Amino acid sequence: MSIDTAQQDLPEAFRMEDRLPDNLPPDPFPTFARWFNAAHEQKIQPNPNAMTVATIDPDGFPSARIVLCKYLVEDPGYVVFFTNRNSRKGSALDTHPRAAVVFHWDRFDKQVRIEGPVVESPESESNRYFATRSAGKRIGAWSSDQSKPIASREALLKQVKDAQTRFGVDPDAETEPDPETVPRPPHWGGYRVWAERMELWVGNRSRIHDRALWTRELEPAAGPEGEDSFKPGAWSATRLQP
Repeated sequence: MSIDTAQQDLPEAFRMEDRLPDNLPPDPFPTFARWFNAAHEQKIQPNPNAMTVATIDPDGFPSARIVLCKYLVEDPGYVVFFTNRNSRKGSALDTHPRAAVVFHWDRFDKQVRIEGPVVESPESESNRYFATRSAGKRIGAWSSDQSKPIASREALLKQVKDAQTRFGVDPDAETEPDPETVPRPPHWGGYRVWAERMELWVGNRSRIHDRALWTRELEPAAGPEGEDSFKPGAWSATRLQP
């Protein structure tokens, strides 16, 4: 009996019009990308690319925060976010270069979980993305020692003003300055979270959710620019009970 036939015998609350296919796809990333793109196109929430990133601090304690996924790379399979590498999460990833990531689209009733090793983006990727940011955000990257204590809000704003003066940026200018006016700070850049495990989840109002897990092995390798990277093995898929 197929799942579709079996669903006909279920109470309405347990039926699912939108669920994972009976035969799980060999690679979860195309499904993840479709959900990710649909969340953007349907504008289901202000930041559809928001994801929770959980890390392990140098003292062994976990920490988590929301960041924005700026790139989703289906092949070979990783997501990218950018941050101050001197921040708490940067320190955590320097000591324990692994992370767990969660995307949850509540109105979409879908969730993606990723776990795997983390490497720094190559310089070209960090430079390319930094150049797309507004002048205010580029100044912010220079003026904030992210996660470090500061005496007051006024002291922080002074650091911002000092950075504006340093790079000759007029905060009231009607046009954006050339990206080269405010270059990328050496401590700011991207991280690639490689998927070693990925779970796709489709919600059901009676809590009989649809879940599946994909796992694969990642062999350390050098990337095209000499950056740390991986050679991925084939995915193995299995359904999970909710």
